[in-house]
This record gives sequence, structure tokens and C-alpha cells, in this order.
Amino acid sequence: MIEIAIVAGLILLNGVFAMSELAIVSASRPLLRSMAERGQSGASAAVQLADDPGRFLSTVQIGITLIGIIAGAFSGATLGGSLAEVFSDAGLPPAAASAMGYGGVVMIITYLSVVVGELVPKQFALRRPEALACTVAPPMAVLAKIASPVVWLLDASTRMIFRLMGMSETNEEQVTEEEIKSLVAEAAETGVIERDEKRMIAGVLRLSDRRARAIMTPRTDVEMIDFDADFETIRAQLVRARHARLPVSSGELDNIIGILVLRDFLATQPKDHAALRRLLHKPQIVPDTLGALDVLDMLRRSDFPLALVLDEYGHFEGIVTPSDLLEAIAGVFRSDLEEGEADEAIQRDDGSWLLAGSLTADDLADRLGLLLPEKRDYQTLAGFVIDRLQHLPTTGESLEADGWRLEIVDMDGRRVDKVLASPVVRNEE
Repeated sequence: MIEIAIVAGLILLNGVFAMSELAIVSASRPLLRSMAERGQSGASAAVQLADDPGRFLSTVQIGITLIGIIAGAFSGATLGGSLAEVFSDAGLPPAAASAMGYGGVVMIITYLSVVVGELVPKQFALRRPEALACTVAPPMAVLAKIASPVVWLLDASTRMIFRLMGMSETNEEQVTEEEIKSLVAEAAETGVIERDEKRMIAGVLRLSDRRARAIMTPRTDVEMIDFDADFETIRAQLVRARHARLPVSSGELDNIIGILVLRDFLATQPKDHAALRRLLHKPQIVPDTLGALDVLDMLRRSDFPLALVLDEYGHFEGIVTPSDLLEAIAGVFRSDLEEGEADEAIQRDDGSWLLAGSLTADDLADRLGLLLPEKRDYQTLAGFVIDRLQHLPTTGESLEADGWRLEIVDMDGRRVDKVLASPVVRNEE
């Protein structure tokens, strides 16, 4: 019984080494550092081992190798002989009894070593890597110091072989944007975060890749004041205005002479065009290719948060406000819709979608699972349709994309207004 207990203890100890190895290697370093900053026991030691994997893996390998040698020699010398005697007493010839005794012990020990000493501990380590890493790190660090001469020799040998192969022995851990997206998608699938939270996180991640023209309110949707109009007409328009800041043009739409803050107009009540002109603020200008984060920084530092977006020819393309940036992250607010205007995306009972042409291409990709190129010349569903058809569509025209049929159901003049997206059903022959 003592021999069995010793072998069982060696197998369990092998399991501890295997569990420690996988726990330290698979644990998230940023999470371990965060736990160390919070003062969690063992986290600092786990970070040190994770930052020097060669030294730690050498320590683990020494332990596993020694345990394997001792377990094999001890079980063969004790349990193998005992089992051979059992077979011999059962009437088997001495040679056969010895072979079956030692062979049987080897098979049993190998099976238990694989299952109890490797697979189960490693599966356990994968379930809670950070917590287990903090638990096993302190004793492993002590063991590494005790076996430091052998550990140094193994680690140095490994590094030398890597250098001879022209490879770096360690890789700096980097978290990519794709990994973050995958983690967010998995968290949404398992219910850890809400799907709306997933959409907002995706919006934040995309913000750095977007340009001013992708987040702006286009000129056709901008509420503007014509300075050359009759003053009473201007006053009536301002009374009905839905926005707090309005661009003011003179002569033509591209000639923006200033931005009028509605609160200033209501406070001073100017009587003529001259008094109105004194209330105008100099407009801020941004090129349509400026990054969204740069636009955000500029709006944050400006006296009033509104900027005019111009193309490379100096033509007025639209405006950008903090509301536009928020919509790029959280989606369109119902209060920002015009009276009678429907949501940009409505899913129907049959699984189809009624989509507005102004729906952003990124939102389109998220809702329908379309694969869109990272570098593209369009920013909306309307632009996607025109890019695929290579001409201005007509009502009733359709196209197919990644398993969806997109039918133009409404045109607002020369602008794609509504698109019906339906899953394509293939008839299997």
C-alpha cells in the first residue's frame, strides 16, 4: 500500500507541475498585472514568471522529468515485481508472469500519468488560469531559485538554439484589435455583455479608422440659414429651428459666412441683417479626410462644438458635431429623426430588413454580416448599392451580396432612400 501511495503522490505532483505550466502560460498578462496592482497574493510572482517563460518552463520541465524517472523506476522495481508474483502464483510461467507484471504496471502508470497527471490538471488550468497562476506562482518561484544552476543551463541552451535559428526566444504579448473584437463577440454570445454594448464597443473601435466624411451630417440634411433672404423669413425659420447652432450661407451653399448660435439670437433679438451678422461666429473648417479622433479632439478644444467639412476642392460637404460622434458609437437617436421619419434599420417578422439609404456601411455590415473592404470610397448603404451597381439605381432594381438580396424600394429624387434586404433562399436540387 505504501508503494501505491508513493506512486499516486508522484502522479499527483506531476499534475501540479502540468497545471502550473499551462496556468502561467495561458493566463492574461494584463489581467495578472491588474491583479498585482490590486495587491492580490501571488499575482506579482505570476507576472515575473510569465515575463520570463524560459526560466519558468525550464523549472517545470526539471520537475516533470524527475518525477517521470522516479515514478518509472520505483513502480517497476516494486509494483512490477509484486504484480509478477501475483501472476506467478496464479500458475503462469515465470517468464510470462514477469512480462505481464512489469508490462501491466507500465500500462497502468502510463494511463494514470496521462489522465490524472496531464489532461485533467491542464483542463482545470484552462478554466481559471489567472487564479491558479497566482496560487502556484510563489512555490514555483522558490523551486526555480533552488534549482537555479540547472534552470540556467536549460534556459541558456534554449536561447542559444533559438539564436542559431535566427529567432527571438520570446514574443512580446500584444493584444490586437481583432482579438478584442473576438472577445467582445464571445462575451455577447454568452450573455456577459448586452448586444447593444457590443455594438457600442465596436463603434468605439471603428472610430479611429473613420474619417470626417464618414461621421458628418451631409449637406442635404443640414439645417441652414440663407443670409440673403428677407429678415422676417430668417426670423420665422429660426423660430422653427430644431438645432442650437446653424450654418449661415450667402449667395450659394458653399459660401458659409458664419455659424449662428440660436441662443444668442433669442437673447439679443436683432432687428436687421447688420445686427444678425455681428452674432455670427467664425466657422471651424476640417477636411473630409481628417480622422474622427482628430475631429473629436478639435471639437473638445473649440469654443463651440461645430465644424464645417470641406472636400479637397473647397466644397461644403456637411457638418460635424459631438452628436455625430455619439451616433457613430451608439447609433441614431429617435429624437434626431425628422417628423415621420422611420428608424434607419427595422427588422421584420420574416427576417428581412427595411434599411435607410443613409445607414452607415459599418452598421450595414454588422446587421447583415456583410464582408466589406477596409478601404472603400463609400460610407453608407446608398454608396454601397451604387458601388456594386456602378450606376444610379431605379426603384425595383436589386442586387445580391453575401447571401442577401438588396432591393431598392424607394428613391428620393436621385438619392437611394429605402432598401429592402431579404435573405436569399437557394433551391437545392
